[in-house]
Amino acid sequence: MSVPSDEAPVATPPPSAPSPRALRRRLTVLVLGLTVLVVAILVAFALPAVNGGPREIPIGVAGPASAAERLERASAGTEWQVTRFDDIGELTAAVEHREIVGGLAVTPSGVTLYQASAAGPQAAAALAGLATGAAGRQHAELTVKDLAPFPENDPRGAGFSAAALPMVFGGIIPAAALARLFPGRPRHRLAGAVLFSLTAGFAVTAVLQYGIGSLTGHYGTTALGLSLGIAALALTLLGLEAVFGLPGFIVGAALMMLLANPLSGLVTGPHWLPGGWADLGQLLPPGASGSLLRANAFFHGIGALGPALVLAGWVLLGVTLLLTGGRIRDRRAERARRKAA
Repeated sequence: MSVPSDEAPVATPPPSAPSPRALRRRLTVLVLGLTVLVVAILVAFALPAVNGGPREIPIGVAGPASAAERLERASAGTEWQVTRFDDIGELTAAVEHREIVGGLAVTPSGVTLYQASAAGPQAAAALAGLATGAAGRQHAELTVKDLAPFPENDPRGAGFSAAALPMVFGGIIPAAALARLFPGRPRHRLAGAVLFSLTAGFAVTAVLQYGIGSLTGHYGTTALGLSLGIAALALTLLGLEAVFGLPGFIVGAALMMLLANPLSGLVTGPHWLPGGWADLGQLLPPGASGSLLRANAFFHGIGALGPALVLAGWVLLGVTLLLTGGRIRDRRAERARRKAA
């Protein structure tokens, strides 16, 4: 027989609703944040389209001092950076090692343009126009030699340019799926992101190189570089979701797709973007991925170290946030409970 207790059960008070002032403050922050995001996206898309053009493109000239001086006068401004070389061998070596995007060799028999169209088709076209003008002023014949062209099956680099969206969506979609399927399991998310990045990187590279014929170079190195780019984006988004929840993932994905993607310079090359924006684009995963893919696919890995280090930094950041995100959110929730109490 139970003995009635004098103590009445204590009911848990329902959580208090946010005050009108707190709701207004939350709404204001949301509206201002979304407005800033929309303006940033507009600027990211509009600036390259309106102000895009040659910006301090490094070129070279080899030949008599008088010819070099004429070229320097013709290219005066912010579009070009002219370097003099003693002979044609040094000029071509500088093009092949990506120190310059192209150069002119002036000889008694004519003018020869040495270029690397795979470094950026727009820059190559602008340099060809400059070379045509220089040859016309000297009443000489112009010869064009492409030291790093796109493959014969894709001479305009259309397949290479089309790799931008697979790289971006290849990081966003698996991150969303892993966050949904493995809540509260950071190690499963990490393993899934790494495995998917490797599988997708090798598969996309195989299609581009062997199926379409848009890439050259060593297949394994190019595929590993592409996998690193996908992993950098996927792990960063997973880390943001682990720390800030769904809002962190949405903001991160929007910035990567709508801001970092147009600033990547994958289609035009970074020298075609406005100053400052080009540097920012190369520090974000899409821009670094594009530069790494270009270096491995067409330049035998020359210039790959910088973008590889940038992507490795994003991978490290993403892994750190992913593995510590649960503890960070728990401490934040505990502080919120103490404040409410």
